[in-house]
Amino acid sequence: MVVETFSADETYEYGRKMGSEARPGDVYCLTGDLGVGKTVFTQGFAAGLGIEEPVSSPTFTIVQEYEEGRMPFYHFDVYRIGDVEEMDEIGFDDYIYGDGVCLIEWANLIREILPEDFTGILIEKDLEKGFDYRRITLERGGVL
Repeated sequence: MVVETFSADETYEYGRKMGSEARPGDVYCLTGDLGVGKTVFTQGFAAGLGIEEPVSSPTFTIVQEYEEGRMPFYHFDVYRIGDVEEMDEIGFDDYIYGDGVCLIEWANLIREILPEDFTGILIEKDLEKGFDYRRITLERGGVL
């Protein structure tokens, strides 16, 4: 499935829609170049879960936990992971197989430990279609 957005607000709103439809145990794997809008999408996703506190990329902590929404939300940023074994140290399986929803930025870096039934989300720019244009591709178990 491919969705096109033409502004940061539209990207946020699409993330919000996805978050409002998320269920406990869902795993979303978000990929895309730096500056493509992953954080904007994630902020919308969190809003769709009913989270009102500010959401930012957890680059230096690997995972940020949000408990105030309709279910726990675990936001990972694995960009700085040096070795996939680091994920064991933070209890990755407890998050993935828990009662919340997980969104993992740069998930392609830990592909070998992802569950089979994740939803891949690829965000891409196309400057020929405008500076704020984004193509968001969703695929069950793919697009990493």
